[in-house]
Amino acid sequence: QSPNNLSHNYKAQTSYYLIVIMQDPKTGVKSQPQKLVITTIPHAITGEDVVTWLANRYTIEAEEAWALGTMLVAFGYIYPLQDHKRLVIKPDTALYRFQTPYFWPAQQWPVEDTDYAIYLAKRNIRKKGVLEMHEQEQYNGLHKWMNHKWDFIVMQAKEQYRAGKERKKPDRAVFDCQERAYWVVHRPPVRHTHTLQGIPSRSPNISQSIMRPRVKSSVSIGALVKYSVTCNKHDPFLAPCLPSNPWVTDDVTYWLLNMANVDIPTKMRVERWTFSFGELLSDPRGRDDFRLFLKKEFSGENLAFWEACEDLKWGTAATMNEKAQTFLARGAPRWINIDGKTMEVTVKGLKHPHRYVLDAAQTHIFMLMKKDSYGRYLKSPVFKDTQKRAIGPDQHRFRSVLCVSTVDILSGLSCPSPSMQRWKDFVIVRTVITLSPPPPFSSVSQLEANARKRRPSISPIIVRQQEKEERARMATSGPVDITQVMSKLSNKGKEVPPPKK
Repeated sequence: QSPNNLSHNYKAQTSYYLIVIMQDPKTGVKSQPQKLVITTIPHAITGEDVVTWLANRYTIEAEEAWALGTMLVAFGYIYPLQDHKRLVIKPDTALYRFQTPYFWPAQQWPVEDTDYAIYLAKRNIRKKGVLEMHEQEQYNGLHKWMNHKWDFIVMQAKEQYRAGKERKKPDRAVFDCQERAYWVVHRPPVRHTHTLQGIPSRSPNISQSIMRPRVKSSVSIGALVKYSVTCNKHDPFLAPCLPSNPWVTDDVTYWLLNMANVDIPTKMRVERWTFSFGELLSDPRGRDDFRLFLKKEFSGENLAFWEACEDLKWGTAATMNEKAQTFLARGAPRWINIDGKTMEVTVKGLKHPHRYVLDAAQTHIFMLMKKDSYGRYLKSPVFKDTQKRAIGPDQHRFRSVLCVSTVDILSGLSCPSPSMQRWKDFVIVRTVITLSPPPPFSSVSQLEANARKRRPSISPIIVRQQEKEERARMATSGPVDITQVMSKLSNKGKEVPPPKK
Protein backbone atom coordinates (compact mmCIF):
# COMPACT_ATOMS: atom_id res chain seq x y z
CA GLN A 1 0.00 0.00 0.00
CA SER A 2 1.01 3.62 -0.49
CA PRO A 3 2.26 5.66 2.50
CA ASN A 4 -0.93 7.74 2.46
CA ASN A 5 -3.12 4.63 2.72
CA LEU A 6 -0.96 3.19 5.51
CA SER A 7 -1.14 6.48 7.41
CA HIS A 8 -4.89 6.63 6.92
CA ASN A 9 -5.41 3.04 8.11
CA TYR A 10 -3.20 3.65 11.14
CA LYS A 11 -5.14 6.79 12.09
CA ALA A 12 -8.47 5.03 11.64
CA GLN A 13 -7.39 2.07 13.81
CA THR A 14 -5.93 4.37 16.46
CA SER A 15 -9.09 6.46 16.53
CA TYR A 16 -11.22 3.33 16.92
CA TYR A 17 -9.36 2.12 20.03
CA LEU A 18 -9.17 5.64 21.44
CA ILE A 19 -12.92 6.25 21.16
CA VAL A 20 -13.63 2.94 22.92
CA ILE A 21 -11.46 4.02 25.86
CA MET A 22 -13.06 7.46 25.99
CA GLN A 23 -16.54 5.93 26.39
CA ASP A 24 -15.58 3.81 29.37
CA PRO A 25 -18.11 4.60 32.16
CA LYS A 26 -15.40 4.74 34.86
CA THR A 27 -12.24 6.14 33.25
CA GLY A 28 -13.67 7.82 30.16
CA VAL A 29 -14.97 11.30 29.49
CA LYS A 30 -17.79 12.20 31.83
CA SER A 31 -21.10 12.85 30.09
CA GLN A 32 -24.29 14.31 31.48
CA PRO A 33 -27.62 15.63 30.17
CA GLN A 34 -27.30 19.11 28.68
CA LYS A 35 -30.04 21.51 27.66
CA LEU A 36 -29.96 22.58 24.02
CA VAL A 37 -32.42 25.47 23.54
CA ILE A 38 -35.53 23.86 25.04
CA THR A 39 -34.55 20.21 24.46
CA THR A 40 -32.58 18.17 26.98
CA ILE A 41 -29.91 16.08 25.18
CA PRO A 42 -28.78 12.98 27.13
CA HIS A 43 -25.11 11.91 27.42
CA ALA A 44 -23.70 15.17 26.12
CA ILE A 45 -20.06 16.22 26.54
CA THR A 46 -18.29 19.54 26.11
CA GLY A 47 -15.27 20.28 23.99
CA GLU A 48 -13.39 21.47 27.05
CA ASP A 49 -13.92 18.10 28.77
CA VAL A 50 -12.62 16.21 25.70
CA VAL A 51 -9.45 18.31 25.39
CA THR A 52 -8.75 18.10 29.13
CA TRP A 53 -9.24 14.33 29.22
CA LEU A 54 -6.88 13.76 26.28
CA ALA A 55 -4.21 16.06 27.78
CA ASN A 56 -4.34 14.34 31.17
CA ARG A 57 -4.62 10.78 29.79
CA TYR A 58 -1.61 10.95 27.45
CA THR A 59 0.33 13.75 29.17
CA ILE A 60 0.42 16.02 26.15
CA GLU A 61 0.07 19.72 25.56
CA ALA A 62 -3.32 21.35 25.15
CA GLU A 63 -2.62 22.07 21.45
CA GLU A 64 -1.83 18.42 20.73
CA ALA A 65 -4.92 17.35 22.65
CA TRP A 66 -7.00 19.79 20.59
CA ALA A 67 -5.55 18.41 17.30
CA LEU A 68 -6.30 14.84 18.44
CA GLY A 69 -9.85 15.77 19.37
CA THR A 70 -10.32 17.51 16.01
CA MET A 71 -9.18 14.32 14.27
CA LEU A 72 -11.84 12.33 16.14
CA VAL A 73 -14.50 14.83 15.07
CA ALA A 74 -13.27 14.83 11.47
CA PHE A 75 -13.39 11.02 11.31
CA GLY A 76 -16.95 11.06 12.61
CA TYR A 77 -16.47 9.42 16.03
CA ILE A 78 -17.62 12.61 17.79
CA TYR A 79 -20.19 14.94 16.30
CA PRO A 80 -21.18 18.52 17.27
CA LEU A 81 -24.68 19.34 18.38
CA GLN A 82 -24.59 23.00 17.36
CA ASP A 83 -22.10 23.94 14.63
CA HIS A 84 -22.51 21.11 12.12
CA LYS A 85 -20.48 22.67 9.31
CA ARG A 86 -17.14 22.86 11.15
CA LEU A 87 -15.66 19.46 11.91
CA VAL A 88 -13.38 20.70 14.70
CA ILE A 89 -13.37 20.45 18.49
CA LYS A 90 -13.80 23.72 20.38
CA PRO A 91 -12.09 23.85 23.80
CA ASP A 92 -15.07 25.54 25.43
CA THR A 93 -18.60 24.71 26.49
CA ALA A 94 -19.73 23.68 22.99
CA LEU A 95 -21.76 20.48 23.15
CA TYR A 96 -20.74 17.19 21.49
CA ARG A 97 -21.83 13.55 21.59
CA PHE A 98 -20.19 10.26 20.84
CA GLN A 99 -21.39 8.86 17.54
CA THR A 100 -23.34 5.62 17.68
CA PRO A 101 -21.21 2.60 16.64
CA TYR A 102 -23.49 2.01 13.66
CA PHE A 103 -22.12 5.16 11.99
CA TRP A 104 -18.44 4.56 12.86
CA PRO A 105 -16.05 4.53 9.89
CA ALA A 106 -14.63 1.27 11.25
CA GLN A 107 -17.86 -0.45 10.14
CA GLN A 108 -16.84 0.28 6.53
CA TRP A 109 -20.39 0.51 5.28
CA PRO A 110 -20.53 1.35 1.55
CA VAL A 111 -21.63 4.94 1.05
CA GLU A 112 -24.41 4.74 -1.54
CA ASP A 113 -25.76 7.69 -3.52
CA THR A 114 -29.27 6.28 -3.08
CA ASP A 115 -29.00 6.60 0.72
CA TYR A 116 -27.72 10.13 0.37
CA ALA A 117 -30.59 11.01 -1.98
CA ILE A 118 -33.10 9.64 0.56
CA TYR A 119 -31.44 11.72 3.31
CA LEU A 120 -31.59 14.90 1.20
CA ALA A 121 -35.20 14.24 0.21
CA LYS A 122 -36.09 13.78 3.88
CA ARG A 123 -34.35 17.05 4.83
CA ASN A 124 -36.13 18.76 1.95
CA ILE A 125 -39.47 17.60 3.34
CA ARG A 126 -38.56 18.67 6.89
CA LYS A 127 -37.18 22.07 5.83
CA LYS A 128 -39.98 22.61 3.28
CA GLY A 129 -37.59 23.03 0.36
CA VAL A 130 -35.04 25.25 2.13
CA LEU A 131 -31.68 23.46 2.01
CA GLU A 132 -28.14 24.74 2.27
CA MET A 133 -26.41 25.73 -0.93
CA HIS A 134 -24.20 22.64 -1.32
CA GLU A 135 -27.06 20.34 -0.30
CA GLN A 136 -29.36 21.96 -2.86
CA GLU A 137 -26.77 21.42 -5.61
CA GLN A 138 -26.34 17.78 -4.61
CA TYR A 139 -30.12 17.35 -4.43
CA ASN A 140 -30.65 18.76 -7.94
CA GLY A 141 -27.84 16.65 -9.38
CA LEU A 142 -29.09 13.43 -7.81
CA HIS A 143 -32.62 14.23 -8.96
CA LYS A 144 -31.43 14.44 -12.58
CA TRP A 145 -29.19 11.40 -12.31
CA MET A 146 -31.71 9.15 -10.51
CA ASN A 147 -34.81 10.41 -12.24
CA HIS A 148 -35.79 6.84 -13.17
CA LYS A 149 -36.19 5.84 -9.48
CA TRP A 150 -36.92 9.18 -7.83
CA ASP A 151 -40.44 8.09 -6.88
CA PHE A 152 -38.96 5.26 -4.82
CA ILE A 153 -36.52 7.67 -3.13
CA VAL A 154 -39.28 10.12 -2.19
CA MET A 155 -41.43 7.28 -0.86
CA GLN A 156 -38.58 6.04 1.38
CA ALA A 157 -37.91 9.60 2.59
CA LYS A 158 -41.58 10.07 3.53
CA GLU A 159 -41.63 6.77 5.44
CA GLN A 160 -38.46 7.67 7.39
CA TYR A 161 -39.80 11.15 8.11
CA ARG A 162 -43.08 9.68 9.38
CA ALA A 163 -41.20 7.18 11.58
CA GLY A 164 -39.00 9.96 12.97
CA LYS A 165 -41.98 12.03 14.04
CA GLU A 166 -43.14 9.13 16.22
CA ARG A 167 -39.92 9.30 18.33
CA LYS A 168 -39.55 11.47 21.39
CA LYS A 169 -38.24 14.93 20.81
CA PRO A 170 -34.78 14.40 22.43
CA ASP A 171 -34.27 11.13 20.56
CA ARG A 172 -35.38 12.76 17.34
CA ALA A 173 -32.90 15.63 17.79
CA VAL A 174 -30.07 13.22 18.60
CA PHE A 175 -30.77 11.02 15.58
CA ASP A 176 -30.95 14.02 13.26
CA CYS A 177 -27.58 15.26 14.52
CA GLN A 178 -26.03 11.79 14.14
CA GLU A 179 -27.26 11.38 10.58
CA ARG A 180 -26.29 14.88 9.60
CA ALA A 181 -22.77 14.48 11.03
CA TYR A 182 -22.37 11.18 9.14
CA TRP A 183 -23.17 12.78 5.78
CA VAL A 184 -21.06 15.88 6.49
CA VAL A 185 -18.10 13.52 6.89
CA HIS A 186 -18.86 11.34 3.85
CA ARG A 187 -20.39 14.00 1.56
CA PRO A 188 -18.61 17.21 2.55
CA PRO A 189 -19.23 20.53 0.77
CA VAL A 190 -17.14 21.17 -2.33
CA ARG A 191 -14.91 23.74 -0.64
CA HIS A 192 -13.90 21.27 2.09
CA THR A 193 -11.46 18.38 2.00
CA HIS A 194 -12.74 14.86 2.32
CA THR A 195 -11.30 13.67 5.64
CA LEU A 196 -11.57 9.93 5.09
CA GLN A 197 -9.94 9.92 1.66
CA GLY A 198 -7.38 12.65 2.26
CA ILE A 199 -7.98 14.17 -1.19
CA PRO A 200 -9.99 17.20 -2.27
CA SER A 201 -13.61 16.50 -3.08
CA ARG A 202 -14.85 16.60 -6.64
CA SER A 203 -14.73 19.92 -8.44
CA PRO A 204 -17.98 21.47 -9.71
CA ASN A 205 -17.09 20.64 -13.35
CA ILE A 206 -16.49 16.97 -12.58
CA SER A 207 -19.65 16.77 -10.50
CA GLN A 208 -21.61 18.41 -13.29
CA SER A 209 -20.24 15.91 -15.81
CA ILE A 210 -21.08 12.97 -13.58
CA MET A 211 -24.56 14.24 -12.76
CA ARG A 212 -25.38 15.10 -16.37
CA PRO A 213 -28.72 13.56 -17.33
CA ARG A 214 -28.33 10.47 -19.45
CA VAL A 215 -30.54 9.43 -22.34
CA LYS A 216 -31.99 5.97 -22.51
CA SER A 217 -30.46 3.72 -25.14
CA SER A 218 -33.87 3.17 -26.74
CA VAL A 219 -34.31 6.94 -27.18
CA SER A 220 -30.85 7.42 -28.68
CA ILE A 221 -31.24 4.42 -30.99
CA GLY A 222 -34.65 5.71 -32.08
CA ALA A 223 -33.12 9.10 -32.92
CA LEU A 224 -30.34 7.40 -34.89
CA VAL A 225 -32.85 5.30 -36.84
CA LYS A 226 -34.94 8.40 -37.59
CA TYR A 227 -31.88 10.26 -38.85
CA SER A 228 -30.83 7.29 -41.01
CA VAL A 229 -34.30 7.00 -42.56
CA THR A 230 -34.43 10.75 -43.22
CA CYS A 231 -31.00 10.97 -44.84
CA ASN A 232 -31.07 7.58 -46.57
CA LYS A 233 -31.90 8.96 -50.03
CA HIS A 234 -29.25 11.67 -49.71
CA ASP A 235 -26.33 9.37 -48.87
CA PRO A 236 -24.19 8.77 -52.00
CA PHE A 237 -23.09 5.40 -50.60
CA LEU A 238 -26.66 4.14 -50.13
CA ALA A 239 -28.56 5.79 -52.99
CA PRO A 240 -27.53 6.37 -56.63
CA CYS A 241 -26.86 9.86 -57.96
CA LEU A 242 -29.54 11.34 -60.18
CA PRO A 243 -29.42 11.47 -63.13
CA SER A 244 -26.11 9.52 -63.00
CA ASN A 245 -22.71 9.40 -61.37
CA PRO A 246 -20.43 11.60 -63.51
CA TRP A 247 -17.35 9.62 -62.50
CA VAL A 248 -18.88 6.47 -64.00
CA THR A 249 -20.82 7.68 -67.03
CA ASP A 250 -18.79 10.79 -68.06
CA ASP A 251 -22.08 12.72 -67.96
CA VAL A 252 -21.73 16.07 -66.16
CA THR A 253 -25.48 16.67 -65.83
CA TYR A 254 -25.34 15.97 -62.08
CA TRP A 255 -22.70 18.66 -61.57
CA LEU A 256 -24.60 21.17 -63.70
CA LEU A 257 -27.85 20.62 -61.77
CA ASN A 258 -26.10 21.01 -58.39
CA MET A 259 -23.99 24.07 -59.07
CA ALA A 260 -23.68 26.59 -56.26
CA ASN A 261 -25.97 29.26 -57.71
CA VAL A 262 -28.15 27.31 -60.11
CA ASP A 263 -31.44 28.97 -61.05
CA ILE A 264 -33.75 26.00 -60.40
CA PRO A 265 -32.53 23.51 -57.75
CA THR A 266 -33.38 19.83 -57.60
CA LYS A 267 -36.09 18.41 -55.36
CA MET A 268 -33.59 16.49 -53.23
CA ARG A 269 -31.58 19.66 -52.71
CA VAL A 270 -34.67 21.58 -51.53
CA GLU A 271 -35.63 18.67 -49.29
CA ARG A 272 -32.29 18.90 -47.49
CA TRP A 273 -33.07 22.48 -46.51
CA THR A 274 -35.87 21.20 -44.28
CA PHE A 275 -33.53 18.95 -42.27
CA SER A 276 -31.98 21.75 -40.21
CA PHE A 277 -31.21 25.44 -40.29
CA GLY A 278 -27.50 24.69 -40.59
CA GLU A 279 -28.18 22.62 -43.71
CA LEU A 280 -29.99 25.58 -45.26
CA LEU A 281 -27.16 28.02 -44.53
CA SER A 282 -24.49 25.60 -45.80
CA ASP A 283 -26.08 25.65 -49.29
CA PRO A 284 -25.44 28.88 -51.27
CA ARG A 285 -28.66 28.39 -53.25
CA GLY A 286 -30.58 27.90 -50.00
CA ARG A 287 -29.09 31.10 -48.56
CA ASP A 288 -30.23 33.00 -51.64
CA ASP A 289 -33.76 31.73 -51.18
CA PHE A 290 -33.70 32.51 -47.45
CA ARG A 291 -32.30 35.99 -48.20
CA LEU A 292 -35.25 36.68 -50.48
CA PHE A 293 -37.64 35.69 -47.68
CA LEU A 294 -35.86 37.89 -45.11
CA LYS A 295 -35.89 40.81 -47.52
CA LYS A 296 -39.68 40.60 -47.69
CA GLU A 297 -39.79 40.59 -43.88
CA PHE A 298 -37.39 43.56 -43.65
CA SER A 299 -34.80 41.58 -41.65
CA GLY A 300 -32.18 40.85 -44.29
CA GLU A 301 -29.46 42.43 -42.15
CA ASN A 302 -29.41 39.33 -39.92
CA LEU A 303 -28.28 37.00 -42.70
CA ALA A 304 -25.93 39.67 -44.06
CA PHE A 305 -24.26 39.98 -40.64
CA TRP A 306 -23.93 36.17 -40.34
CA GLU A 307 -22.27 36.01 -43.77
CA ALA A 308 -19.98 38.91 -42.84
CA CYS A 309 -18.85 37.02 -39.71
CA GLU A 310 -18.14 33.91 -41.80
CA ASP A 311 -16.17 36.02 -44.26
CA LEU A 312 -14.20 37.49 -41.34
CA LYS A 313 -13.34 34.01 -40.02
CA TRP A 314 -12.11 32.61 -43.32
CA GLY A 315 -11.11 35.80 -45.13
CA THR A 316 -9.00 38.84 -44.40
CA ALA A 317 -9.22 40.71 -41.10
CA ALA A 318 -8.74 44.11 -42.74
CA THR A 319 -12.49 44.55 -43.19
CA MET A 320 -13.27 44.17 -39.47
CA ASN A 321 -13.75 47.88 -38.80
CA GLU A 322 -15.91 48.23 -41.89
CA LYS A 323 -18.17 45.38 -40.73
CA ALA A 324 -18.41 46.84 -37.23
CA GLN A 325 -19.43 50.24 -38.62
CA THR A 326 -21.98 48.59 -40.92
CA PHE A 327 -23.75 46.41 -38.37
CA LEU A 328 -22.83 47.43 -34.78
CA ALA A 329 -22.20 51.18 -34.63
CA ARG A 330 -24.89 53.63 -33.57
CA GLY A 331 -26.95 54.71 -36.56
CA ALA A 332 -25.40 51.96 -38.72
CA PRO A 333 -27.07 51.46 -42.13
CA ARG A 334 -27.75 47.76 -41.39
CA TRP A 335 -27.90 47.79 -37.59
CA ILE A 336 -28.67 44.41 -35.98
CA ASN A 337 -30.80 43.89 -32.90
CA ILE A 338 -28.82 42.08 -30.16
CA ASP A 339 -29.15 42.17 -26.39
CA GLY A 340 -27.10 44.49 -24.21
CA LYS A 341 -24.88 41.79 -22.70
CA THR A 342 -23.84 40.46 -26.10
CA MET A 343 -23.22 43.97 -27.37
CA GLU A 344 -21.05 44.73 -24.32
CA VAL A 345 -18.95 41.59 -24.89
CA THR A 346 -18.58 42.40 -28.60
CA VAL A 347 -17.63 46.05 -28.08
CA LYS A 348 -15.10 45.02 -25.41
CA GLY A 349 -13.55 42.50 -27.80
CA LEU A 350 -13.26 45.07 -30.61
CA LYS A 351 -10.69 46.93 -28.50
CA HIS A 352 -8.33 44.01 -29.17
CA PRO A 353 -9.77 42.65 -32.43
CA HIS A 354 -9.21 39.19 -33.89
CA ARG A 355 -11.05 37.10 -36.46
CA TYR A 356 -13.34 35.47 -33.88
CA VAL A 357 -14.29 38.66 -32.03
CA LEU A 358 -17.84 38.64 -33.44
CA ASP A 359 -18.65 35.05 -32.43
CA ALA A 360 -20.96 36.03 -29.57
CA ALA A 361 -23.03 38.34 -31.76
CA GLN A 362 -23.04 35.82 -34.63
CA THR A 363 -24.30 33.05 -32.33
CA HIS A 364 -27.04 35.34 -31.03
CA ILE A 365 -28.20 36.22 -34.56
CA PHE A 366 -27.98 32.56 -35.64
CA MET A 367 -30.24 31.43 -32.79
CA LEU A 368 -32.62 34.31 -33.50
CA MET A 369 -33.00 33.27 -37.15
CA LYS A 370 -33.22 29.57 -36.23
CA LYS A 371 -35.98 29.99 -33.64
CA ASP A 372 -37.99 32.70 -35.38
CA SER A 373 -37.31 33.17 -39.10
CA TYR A 374 -36.51 29.59 -40.14
CA GLY A 375 -39.89 28.15 -39.07
CA ARG A 376 -41.80 30.90 -40.87
CA TYR A 377 -39.62 30.48 -43.97
CA LEU A 378 -40.59 26.81 -44.32
CA LYS A 379 -44.27 27.87 -44.32
CA SER A 380 -43.78 30.90 -46.58
CA PRO A 381 -44.83 31.21 -50.26
CA VAL A 382 -41.15 31.74 -51.15
CA PHE A 383 -40.15 28.24 -50.05
CA LYS A 384 -43.31 26.62 -51.42
CA ASP A 385 -42.76 28.24 -54.83
CA THR A 386 -39.14 27.04 -54.89
CA GLN A 387 -40.27 23.57 -53.85
CA LYS A 388 -42.89 23.56 -56.60
CA ARG A 389 -40.45 24.63 -59.34
CA ALA A 390 -37.73 22.19 -58.23
CA ILE A 391 -36.87 19.53 -60.80
CA GLY A 392 -36.48 15.81 -60.27
CA PRO A 393 -34.14 14.36 -62.94
CA ASP A 394 -34.78 10.84 -64.16
CA GLN A 395 -32.16 8.16 -63.96
CA HIS A 396 -29.70 8.17 -66.86
CA ARG A 397 -30.04 5.46 -69.51
CA PHE A 398 -26.61 4.12 -70.36
CA ARG A 399 -25.52 3.68 -74.01
CA SER A 400 -23.26 0.92 -75.26
CA VAL A 401 -21.21 0.21 -78.40
CA LEU A 402 -22.71 -2.80 -80.19
CA CYS A 403 -20.59 -4.33 -82.98
CA VAL A 404 -22.57 -4.74 -86.20
CA SER A 405 -21.53 -7.22 -88.84
CA THR A 406 -18.77 -5.48 -90.82
CA VAL A 407 -16.62 -8.47 -91.49
CA ASP A 408 -17.35 -7.95 -95.19
CA ILE A 409 -15.17 -4.85 -95.09
CA LEU A 410 -12.09 -6.90 -94.39
CA SER A 411 -13.26 -10.24 -95.75
CA GLY A 412 -10.47 -10.25 -98.35
CA LEU A 413 -7.69 -9.70 -95.80
CA SER A 414 -5.59 -12.63 -94.78
CA CYS A 415 -4.17 -12.86 -91.29
CA PRO A 416 -0.94 -14.89 -91.43
CA SER A 417 0.15 -13.62 -87.96
CA PRO A 418 -1.39 -12.50 -84.66
CA SER A 419 -0.26 -8.94 -85.32
CA MET A 420 -2.33 -8.81 -88.47
CA GLN A 421 -5.28 -10.29 -86.57
CA ARG A 422 -5.07 -7.46 -84.03
CA TRP A 423 -4.92 -4.92 -86.85
CA LYS A 424 -8.04 -6.45 -88.37
CA ASP A 425 -9.87 -6.26 -85.05
CA PHE A 426 -8.84 -2.63 -84.67
CA VAL A 427 -10.11 -1.72 -88.11
CA ILE A 428 -13.42 -3.49 -87.43
CA VAL A 429 -14.00 -1.71 -84.13
CA ARG A 430 -12.90 1.64 -85.56
CA THR A 431 -15.28 1.21 -88.46
CA VAL A 432 -18.16 0.29 -86.15
CA ILE A 433 -17.61 3.33 -83.92
CA THR A 434 -17.44 5.61 -86.98
CA LEU A 435 -20.31 4.21 -88.98
CA SER A 436 -22.93 2.94 -86.52
CA PRO A 437 -24.34 5.04 -83.61
CA PRO A 438 -24.54 3.12 -80.34
CA PRO A 439 -28.12 2.14 -79.49
CA PRO A 440 -29.36 2.55 -75.88
CA PHE A 441 -29.53 -0.27 -73.40
CA SER A 442 -32.89 -1.59 -72.48
CA SER A 443 -31.98 -1.83 -68.79
CA VAL A 444 -29.13 -1.53 -66.32
CA SER A 445 -29.10 -5.30 -65.86
CA GLN A 446 -27.90 -5.67 -69.47
CA LEU A 447 -24.98 -3.37 -68.67
CA GLU A 448 -24.08 -5.50 -65.67
CA ALA A 449 -24.28 -8.69 -67.79
CA ASN A 450 -21.89 -7.18 -70.37
CA ALA A 451 -19.51 -6.21 -67.59
CA ARG A 452 -19.42 -9.82 -66.37
CA LYS A 453 -18.68 -11.08 -69.90
CA ARG A 454 -15.92 -8.55 -70.48
CA ARG A 455 -12.42 -10.08 -70.58
CA PRO A 456 -9.18 -8.18 -69.99
CA SER A 457 -6.92 -7.48 -72.98
CA ILE A 458 -3.80 -9.59 -73.59
CA SER A 459 -0.53 -8.17 -72.34
CA PRO A 460 1.89 -6.93 -75.09
CA ILE A 461 4.64 -9.14 -73.63
CA ILE A 462 2.49 -12.22 -74.14
CA VAL A 463 1.65 -11.07 -77.70
CA ARG A 464 5.37 -10.75 -78.63
CA GLN A 465 6.07 -14.13 -77.13
CA GLN A 466 3.27 -15.65 -79.18
CA GLU A 467 4.68 -14.03 -82.35
CA LYS A 468 8.11 -15.52 -81.69
CA GLU A 469 6.58 -18.95 -81.13
CA GLU A 470 4.58 -18.60 -84.39
CA ARG A 471 7.71 -17.71 -86.38
CA ALA A 472 9.66 -20.57 -84.85
CA ARG A 473 6.85 -23.00 -85.65
CA MET A 474 6.68 -21.80 -89.28
CA ALA A 475 10.48 -22.09 -89.63
CA THR A 476 10.55 -25.66 -88.38
CA SER A 477 7.71 -26.74 -90.66
CA GLY A 478 9.74 -26.10 -93.95
CA PRO A 479 13.22 -27.18 -95.20
CA VAL A 480 16.21 -25.57 -93.48
CA ASP A 481 19.04 -23.98 -95.54
CA ILE A 482 22.19 -24.46 -93.48
CA THR A 483 24.14 -21.84 -95.49
CA GLN A 484 21.61 -19.09 -94.60
CA VAL A 485 21.74 -20.01 -90.93
CA MET A 486 25.57 -19.91 -90.85
CA SER A 487 25.64 -16.56 -92.67
CA LYS A 488 23.19 -15.04 -90.12
CA LEU A 489 25.31 -16.26 -87.23
CA SER A 490 28.50 -14.85 -88.76
CA ASN A 491 26.87 -11.48 -89.45
CA LYS A 492 25.54 -11.38 -85.88
CA GLY A 493 29.07 -11.80 -84.48
CA LYS A 494 30.41 -8.95 -86.63
CA GLU A 495 27.83 -6.41 -85.50
CA VAL A 496 29.40 -3.35 -83.87
CA PRO A 497 27.62 -2.01 -80.76
CA PRO A 498 26.31 1.56 -81.05
CA PRO A 499 28.48 4.29 -79.51
CA LYS A 500 27.64 5.41 -76.00
CA LYS A 501 26.08 8.82 -75.62
